[in-house]
Amino acid sequence: MTDRLQEFGHNFQIKSVVCLMTKPNFIEQIIDILDESHYDNDSLKWIVKECKKYFNEYKKPITLDVFKVKVNEVTNDVLKTTVVESLKEVYRYMEAPDLDFVQDKCIDFFKNQTLKNAIIKSVDILESNGDYESIKNLIDEAMKAGTERDLGHEYAEDIDIRYSEMARNTVETPWDVLNDLTQGGLGGGELGVIVAPAGIGKTWILCALGAGAMKRGTNVVHYSLELNESYVGLRYDSVLTGLANQNLKYHIDDVKDAVEKVKGDLVVKYFPTKTASVHTLGAHLQKLRTMGKDFDMVVVDYGDILRDTSNSREVRHALGNIYEDLRGLAGEFDIPIWTASQANRSALDEDVIEATKVAESYQKVMTADFVVSLSRKVEDKIGNTGRFHVIKNRFGPDGLTYPAKVNTNTGQVEIYESNTVDGKETQHKINNRDNLMKKMLSSKYEDLMGENDV
Repeated sequence: MTDRLQEFGHNFQIKSVVCLMTKPNFIEQIIDILDESHYDNDSLKWIVKECKKYFNEYKKPITLDVFKVKVNEVTNDVLKTTVVESLKEVYRYMEAPDLDFVQDKCIDFFKNQTLKNAIIKSVDILESNGDYESIKNLIDEAMKAGTERDLGHEYAEDIDIRYSEMARNTVETPWDVLNDLTQGGLGGGELGVIVAPAGIGKTWILCALGAGAMKRGTNVVHYSLELNESYVGLRYDSVLTGLANQNLKYHIDDVKDAVEKVKGDLVVKYFPTKTASVHTLGAHLQKLRTMGKDFDMVVVDYGDILRDTSNSREVRHALGNIYEDLRGLAGEFDIPIWTASQANRSALDEDVIEATKVAESYQKVMTADFVVSLSRKVEDKIGNTGRFHVIKNRFGPDGLTYPAKVNTNTGQVEIYESNTVDGKETQHKINNRDNLMKKMLSSKYEDLMGENDV
């Protein structure tokens, strides 16, 4: 600690003021995080405050001549005297040989001071009400200080970047249909949502997305808010092997062989329902990075049962906040995030689930980049079929519906274009589901009557 205090001590702070006055590009870059409270004494605080005010008004660094005028406006004699002495020190360091080094270290100085102030405020919060969530948010914001130095996309100069493959570093889904719709899958900072009623197969779809990414060499973090970690692992085992969950224990060698062929890694983390917020997930992701665990995609099962930290009394507002925070998390870590959302009960009777059937908050749809619904009536469950409907698509067309095979025993999911052979076959099966149901009921009736005869 002593070394750090010396590193950013009085002489350093004086030289940082020199940089503020002599390096126009520097003050322009750091003006958003420059705060007079970072400095140790009142005279430097006053000088830095005047540097900020002058730059914000005139868009150029303040000069010593301007300071001579400003000093005369100071009414406090003690402050005026100390300011003059500090300005004399600043003048002596105008030609210091290490100013470039000081400039480079200023970001670290501002970050350290911001963190120190946040810690002090945290102590006050802890002593007053013990709001740990507020403390965490305060520290998180302090940690981010000075990290965003990118001025943005230079439209005229960055044409090639816009059209390069790296413009969207996407992670493909297991299904060509969705990859075509999204121009290669979801990219960094993007949020995808699977909408379906309870018991339709949301978790299986999310596991299929995670497993498909792993096969392509993508490292995945899967957050479960309902099922424990081992059970989620079993779901992935089924998706990778094509074996039913209940039969996996008889085929452990097959599971091991399938896992060995996977190129990407998977971390499954369980948080009980409503105990984790988006901030909780962010802290865990940061911890993984600190420990050297790389990840390229996140799955959240599922967004609706995360805890809202906004203290909103209305469910729709709370859910809207959660999904906005999820998309923010995707942007913070520059990764795609897939999650799921509940559909209304009435959606169980729908052949196609539209946006109006999304439970509680339409803001979820507005926030996400890609939203697709899965509808499966009882007959579909029996026949292992379903329909995927594109509710929203920032990257291409929406409003399209695709027939699908969905087996919730093995986690095998296939989505087809309607005009393909497999698509036509699946659609025909869906269209004849009523006949299938009648046959099953008839068969059960015959079995029952046969038992009564006995």
